[in-house]
Amino acid sequence: MTQNQLPFAAKATDATRIMFGVGGLVAAVLGLLILIFPGKSASFTVSVVAAIVAAYAFVAGVVYLGGAIFSRTKGGWARTGHILLGLLYIIGGIVMAVNLNTTGAVLALFLSITIGVLWLMEGIIALTMLSKIEGKKIWTIIYAIISILAGLTLIMSPLLGAITLWWLIGISMLVLGIMQIIRAFTIKTPADAVEQLMR
Repeated sequence: MTQNQLPFAAKATDATRIMFGVGGLVAAVLGLLILIFPGKSASFTVSVVAAIVAAYAFVAGVVYLGGAIFSRTKGGWARTGHILLGLLYIIGGIVMAVNLNTTGAVLALFLSITIGVLWLMEGIIALTMLSKIEGKKIWTIIYAIISILAGLTLIMSPLLGAITLWWLIGISMLVLGIMQIIRAFTIKTPADAVEQLMR
């Protein structure tokens, strides 16, 4: 390594260390906030997601409405349908924006039920494919039973499922954040930086 390359390598190593350290710290702090204040953090996050969905609906409505009004190719029914669709999107966006907490709760329940249905179907499919698996089938059976039970639990009590998923997100963020901070402290040389980035 030449004399000119040394400062660049040192800067790259420092930048990588800072990136891992700051990213890990942010993830760990967010994970802690979720675990310490699960209700407040969930409410805030749900409101942000609901606001994004409301904004999307409003913008989509404006696009449909504008496209229908200013289009030169759309005929009577197509134009009318796009105007109605645009108005529905705009009204839906406004209703969601006015009721962010309710919208967020509905989205959380929908997500929880959707995951429950997916897990249930995954477990059932795993059981139906059992005859095609060679060797020990016990792990497939255990996986299918857990998947079916977890899916049914989420479908039957989606609120409990949403809360559990939120806790799992908090725990994951905290663990991953701590791991990133540890990785930041292990970077000493440019080779370490490259190795960590490749993981």
